[in-house]
Amino acid sequence: MFRTIADRNIWVVYAATLLLGIGYGIAIASIGVFLDAQGHDKEDIGSLATAFALGIVLFSLPMGAVIRRFGAKPVLTVSLALYAVTISLFPVVASSFWGVAGVRFLDGAASAGIWVSSETILLSRARVDVKALVMSLYTIAVSIGYVVGPVISGILARYVPIEITYYVSGGMSLLSAGLVLVALGRGGRSELEVPVAGASAVGAAPHDPHAVRPGAASTASIFWRIKNSCFASFAYGYFQSSVVLFIPLWLSDERGIATDRTLLVTAYFAAGMLLCANLMARIGDRHGHLLTMRTQAAIGTVFLIVLPFVYQYWIICGFIFVAGATFATISPVSLALQGVSVAPEDYARSNSLYNAFYALGMLCGPPISSAFFRAISGDAMFWHL
Repeated sequence: MFRTIADRNIWVVYAATLLLGIGYGIAIASIGVFLDAQGHDKEDIGSLATAFALGIVLFSLPMGAVIRRFGAKPVLTVSLALYAVTISLFPVVASSFWGVAGVRFLDGAASAGIWVSSETILLSRARVDVKALVMSLYTIAVSIGYVVGPVISGILARYVPIEITYYVSGGMSLLSAGLVLVALGRGGRSELEVPVAGASAVGAAPHDPHAVRPGAASTASIFWRIKNSCFASFAYGYFQSSVVLFIPLWLSDERGIATDRTLLVTAYFAAGMLLCANLMARIGDRHGHLLTMRTQAAIGTVFLIVLPFVYQYWIICGFIFVAGATFATISPVSLALQGVSVAPEDYARSNSLYNAFYALGMLCGPPISSAFFRAISGDAMFWHL
């Protein structure tokens, strides 16, 4: 693996992403339950999730220009530090709807900076023939954090007030920011510059017939090239944001599962992503990214339709695992599809569009899902998904 991916900066991004993923996992495992305990109803919880997504939407689109102006490393470092501050403020303002909305908005802005800069570094430095592999390891780093984080959150919830978990999450993000500051691009700022017009991806085969030729592409033409990746990102953001918020509440309200067990459900979703991301990436690199994405979506949809008929906790966890193995692993494959669809100097802009569509899905998913949950049932929410 180290011979295939020899660039040390890629591995530094992986390590920083792992630390951040643990922080994310610790926080998201309990957000829905914590807000419910603070007196926010399901509609409020859905609306507050849209504040997070709105922050991503508004900051993703200009983030490409920001990265080209200041460099990927400074943007990534500042964004990680901002996330640490916002998640630490979350329990302080939790009783106020507008206080939570403001913090979640800034949380989204920080996440936009983290994702766009991280993905730009990775796609720019990955060889064309292993882009899905590189992005799958990035997804695996996130998913390990999402597995470990909820477990840590569940353990902490037994011994300390749930507010403490958000301070722990902030600490993990600060560690990640420190790692990026110290270890990333030690050869100088230029080592992490976004490629300029006429450049090729670091390590890319010079005469790769599938490589996109450099050019002054418009934003509209970039979008058209990556439209399939953008829609996959939108659909996944819609699904993920809804499931993370409402599966614990569905298990608690309609299945009678204890709170400490509901906090572990997101770990099963992440475990599916962790164990299958590399496999799906290799299949995508070999047999075609778009065909692989279609197959993943078809399999996941069958399990999602059947889920409301399941009542045993461990079987539900198994279905959630399959959802992670199919829906969540679309992300690295769709990023790879994007990476071979545009020229390297356009990665910052294409990543901005990609993440904006992901955020649009996150923006639309929670309020619509909460409406189904509140008006009909959690089962109806899954069928609409």
